[in-house]
Amino acid sequence: MQHTLTLPPRLSALDHRYRGEHPIRTLGYLLRPDRARLVLAVGAFIVKHSPIWLLPLITANIIDVVVRHSPERELWLNAGALLFVLVLNYPMHLLYVRCLNGSVRRMGTSLRQALCRRMQQLSIGYHSRTSAGVLQAKVVRDVELVEHMVQQSADMGLAGIVTLLGGLAVIAVRVPSFLPVFLVVVPAAAFLVMKLRTRLRTQNESFRQEVEQLSARVSEMTSLIPITRAHGLEKAALGRVDGPLSQVLTAGLRLDVLNGRFGAMAWILLNSLGVGCLAGSALVAYHGWLAITAGDVVMLSAFFTTLTGSVSTLLSLAPVISQGLESVRSAGEVLQAPDLEINAGKERVERVEGRIDFENAGFSYEGASGDAVREFTLSARPGETVALVGASGAGKSTVLNLLIGFIRPASGRILLDGRDMASLDLRTYRRFLSVVPQESILFEGTVEENVTYGLGDTDERTVRRALRDANALEFVESLPDGIHTVVGERGARLSGGQKQRLAIARALIRDPKVLILDEATSALDTRSEALVQEALARLVRGRTIFVVAHRLSTIRAADRIVAMEGGRIAEIGTHEELIRRGGVYAGLHPSRAA
Repeated sequence: MQHTLTLPPRLSALDHRYRGEHPIRTLGYLLRPDRARLVLAVGAFIVKHSPIWLLPLITANIIDVVVRHSPERELWLNAGALLFVLVLNYPMHLLYVRCLNGSVRRMGTSLRQALCRRMQQLSIGYHSRTSAGVLQAKVVRDVELVEHMVQQSADMGLAGIVTLLGGLAVIAVRVPSFLPVFLVVVPAAAFLVMKLRTRLRTQNESFRQEVEQLSARVSEMTSLIPITRAHGLEKAALGRVDGPLSQVLTAGLRLDVLNGRFGAMAWILLNSLGVGCLAGSALVAYHGWLAITAGDVVMLSAFFTTLTGSVSTLLSLAPVISQGLESVRSAGEVLQAPDLEINAGKERVERVEGRIDFENAGFSYEGASGDAVREFTLSARPGETVALVGASGAGKSTVLNLLIGFIRPASGRILLDGRDMASLDLRTYRRFLSVVPQESILFEGTVEENVTYGLGDTDERTVRRALRDANALEFVESLPDGIHTVVGERGARLSGGQKQRLAIARALIRDPKVLILDEATSALDTRSEALVQEALARLVRGRTIFVVAHRLSTIRAADRIVAMEGGRIAEIGTHEELIRRGGVYAGLHPSRAA
């Protein structure tokens, strides 16, 4: 856990206490800081929702006033009371929304913060095994579903519970003899309605699958448009979509008919039971079997429909709650993932000279049949340039990942200026390290923001100097807004060579002591490569450099070249020495080595 950062209370609770508990407990951790607001929200909801269950009672009172010719004052008192609670709905509803929605939004934000924080702590190995799209879905979609569940459970659940309890309380006080009837008949009616809805849900699921198949076919069609146009296959492409379109049309019409049929049946069933309740209570009052008034008959009939609807609402929340809790579990897969880069309590790196020592370092990937790197022993002196070469799978990238600290040696160790890197806080070490990858990674922002990423306030003169040293200032100044030009998503508005020079400027401005160049020019044309090579020559001065490259032209001047084979060091030497030996290095690119 990164103890150097200060977290909001709810985020700390979740980070420290999530160990795969039931999702309800996890929600409790998230909502605990807002418990006072939630209590206030429930109170406001009870007041604002009271007209729903008070209306049948007040209606009964008014009818009895008319039937009995009671004093007119009672009529106005009942009407005034109802009007008062109706007017109260406005301020109470605003209070409820502010308290509940604010709590839900804060809960969602805290959960997203916890997920993003955990992703930054998880190892590169975890991220290599887990799709970025999956993680994005957890942060965006799963948290949205959790928010939706809490919101719906509050809105619909409170409405159902308050109406149900309020109505039953009124019946228990006003007509207690009918309470057992409602306790049996109302749930039975709601259950029958839900059974009909369940059959509809099955048909809706079938229709959704048809739509998903159509969506997949349309997506395929759009991705193939260049091929389709190039070969004049528009008619064939449309023919592939016609089938799913017809299936969706047929399934949609069938679903509409079923919706109409079952909707009508549910409506008839519910209202027939309501008529039965009305007739039954009226018969009881007519014969005087129980002491109930005409107003009570109307009230009981109204409550039957209202309370049945409340029970149905509560039952309908089951899939929403189930989906929301499953989303909490989905987020929990990240929150409890054990594959963490642990830095807490380790020694901070305040200064780096640049000496790197690999001592019999070895590493194997999970599920692999052999070691990716084994018995790797190498010392790099401050200011030295070391090149790693070898065929694909030789272990070059694994060595770089060990050096960055993305992975830890399974055997042996790596020393930084004589200190075992296993004992160091790698976050502080990486402040002295820069990486220029094969594919420059830029984000949607300005040139200046990309170059100074993570540095905070940096003056424009420093930015321009880094761009000049990276051979990038000339093309940047020709852009519409200079260093303030937005480069587009992943640098879409720039060429490969331009993006790579911005990556070099990003490395230069940090003045790193250890520099890693991972195939930094392999994807460039000859002219772009020349400009980048010239910029790299400035970048490497006075720094410990590890470079991986397939093009021998980019590593000829390295102080030492390490040729790897099968995860081990096959030979070490300068370019001329290794060419004369005629070993692994000379055999990699014989035509270029000549």
